[in-house]
Amino acid sequence: MNLISFILPSRNNLKYLKQAYRSIRENSEHQHEICMADDYSDDGTWEWMNEIVKKDENVQIHRNNGPERLGHTILYDTLVDMATNDRVMIFHADMYLCPNADEEINKYLEPGKVVSLTRIEPPLHPDGPEKILKDFGIEPEEFDEQGLLDFVSDNVGTREDEVTDGIFAPWCIMKDDFTRIHGHDPLFAPQSKEDSDIFNRFMLAGYEFIQTWKGFVYHMTCRGSRFKDGAKRNPDGQVFMKNRESTEWLKQNLRSTRNFIRKWGSMVNHTRLLKPIVPPKYDIGFIVHNCTGPLLYELEPYCNHIYLKDDSLFKDYLEKEQPDTNYDLGSKLATFEVKPFNDVLIEFDASMLNNDNFQQIFLQLPNILQESGEPDSDFILDIFKIKTKTLDNQVDTLVNSVCK
Repeated sequence: MNLISFILPSRNNLKYLKQAYRSIRENSEHQHEICMADDYSDDGTWEWMNEIVKKDENVQIHRNNGPERLGHTILYDTLVDMATNDRVMIFHADMYLCPNADEEINKYLEPGKVVSLTRIEPPLHPDGPEKILKDFGIEPEEFDEQGLLDFVSDNVGTREDEVTDGIFAPWCIMKDDFTRIHGHDPLFAPQSKEDSDIFNRFMLAGYEFIQTWKGFVYHMTCRGSRFKDGAKRNPDGQVFMKNRESTEWLKQNLRSTRNFIRKWGSMVNHTRLLKPIVPPKYDIGFIVHNCTGPLLYELEPYCNHIYLKDDSLFKDYLEKEQPDTNYDLGSKLATFEVKPFNDVLIEFDASMLNNDNFQQIFLQLPNILQESGEPDSDFILDIFKIKTKTLDNQVDTLVNSVCK
C-alpha cells in the first residue's frame, strides 16, 4: 500500500473532525498520515488536536492563530507542504471514510492522475449522477454508521462502470503533481471556487480524472462555512437547507465567483459527471454605450478592458469592488478617449441588453469566437458589433497562474 497524507483543515468543526479522524483510523488497515489544521477555532479543536498528536505518531497539526480566518484555500496548501508522503488527499472535516476506500485509490493513482472517491450524501443538495443520495444522518449525533457500512458492503461492485471521469472532493493526487502547478490560488481565499479553479488547471496540465465507484465517503456537506450552524429536519424528518446559508458564505461566494470570471472569462463549466470544461479565453475589450453603475458591475468581470464615454462611474465602482479582488481594476477601466487595443473588441449599447441576448450571446462569446470567429474580421450578432484582430486563445497561460 502506498501511504497517503490526508489533508484536513477545520474551523469550529470539532465534532465532524473527530468523526473524520476516527473513520480514517478505523476503516483502513494502513497508518496513513493525517495532517490537520485548526483555522482559529474557539470550540476546543486545537486542544483536541494536541491530545491526538501525543497518541498518534502519524498525525501532523498546524494552527492559524488568527485573528483572521485563513480558510481552506490557504490551509490545504500549508498542510500539503507539511505532508511527508508522496500522495496527498484533499479531505473535508465533515467526511467519513468508508472501508477499503484507500485501497481503491491505490489501485488507480499514479503520476498524471487524480482519483476521486464517490460521495454518499443525505438529501441536502439536489441529486446528481456523480454521487449517491442516501440519508444515514445529517449530524454525528444521529449518524447511522452501521447502516452506512452495510449499504456500502451491499453496493460495492454493483455498478457496470467501475470508474468515471469526474473530479471533486475527496480527491487524491501525487504531491509532485499538486506542487507542479503551484497548488490552490489564494485569489479565492478563504474559500469557494478554489476547487473549480484548480480542477481547470489540472485539466489544462493534461491530468487524467478518475472517479472510482468502489471507494466511498459519507459526506454531511458544507459544515465549514456555508451551513456552519448545522443541519436540521422538519417535523416530518425531511432536510431543508435552502436559504440557510450563512451571511459569511454568501458574501464570499459572490466575491469568489466574480474573481473566477475575471480569471477564466466565464462561469464554471463541467460535464454531468463533473469533468471540467474549459472554454477559450481571449483578450476582449468592451466598448459600451449608455452604461450604468449596475451594468458596469455585471459586465466588468467578463473582459480585459472596458471603455465608457466618461469616467463618472469609475470612482464609486473601484471603491466598492477593488477591496474584493487582487486584480487591478483601475487598469481595466478607460474612456472613449483611449484608443482600444484589445485583440477582440465588442461594441454595444448597454441599454439594449436583455435576458435573451445576455444569456444566449454575451455569456457565450468565448465559444462563439472559437467556433465562428476569424482573425481580422468584423461581424454583428444581435446588438453586438464584433471586431477581431487576432484570436489567440490565452487559456493555456492559466495552468500555473496563482496569485502567490
